Amino acid sequence: MTEPRYDRRGDGPVLLVVPGGAGHPMGLGPMTDVLAERFTVVTYDPLGLAHGRLGEPVADQRVEEWSDGACRVLEEVLDDGESAYVVGFSSGAIAALDLLARRPERLRHVVAHEPPCVGVLPDGARHRAMFREVYDTYRAAGPRAAAARLGAGLTGQEPGETVSDRPLSREEELADPMALFLAHVVRDFTSYAPDPAALATLSDRLTLAAGSDSRGQLLHRTAEFIAGRTGAGFAEFPGGHVGAGEHPVAFAERLVATLATRDAEGRARTA
Repeated sequence: MTEPRYDRRGDGPVLLVVPGGAGHPMGLGPMTDVLAERFTVVTYDPLGLAHGRLGEPVADQRVEEWSDGACRVLEEVLDDGESAYVVGFSSGAIAALDLLARRPERLRHVVAHEPPCVGVLPDGARHRAMFREVYDTYRAAGPRAAAARLGAGLTGQEPGETVSDRPLSREEELADPMALFLAHVVRDFTSYAPDPAALATLSDRLTLAAGSDSRGQLLHRTAEFIAGRTGAGFAEFPGGHVGAGEHPVAFAERLVATLATRDAEGRARTA
């Protein structure tokens, strides 16, 4: 078992950030700059891609491995009696849901932004098949073609003509975080089924989130569905699926406000 990789900055309550994709925190720096003014921001890097491991062999990933690693990070950074906020994005949001369901002891509140665990939906089998097709397209035609298929699936469009591309060599794949996501993350994570009963018992510590630009799209619908099924909160954030990178300041401010609101609601319930 490798030691978990993470970066720590700022001061205040601990906020664990779990990136999406293959876990590389690229693009999240401007948002964490803002958050570090209020929190001790701990950015988890599940595969160590930003910590010298990009280019090294990668195995197929499992949700439970990411959430167990996140738990080890919290054990390292939290003092006795402390609890942490968590925000997860996409595949990282799935890991955050699993962390809350299995290891809730030191979690103060979890915000899961557009987790692609689409199997929960009434038509989930069709959408899981779409993600398997994304993987197959990647293996057959390369990352550009797979990204085009993924974009069509998330927005509800019919797949267009296959983008001209080529499969990557093993060396090229290992050097590309998006390719690692397509090769080793997308199948298992989008097949993950969250535990609604466990999450329902912890609904006061959970907010499902989706981008305002994602309304009508697959992952907005997924987040709303999980919130409704578990009794958790639901909040819209600026931008779309990658809103944290598109609108980092506004996204950070919305996250701060969401956590403050849920804290206030928790205090009111216990008063």
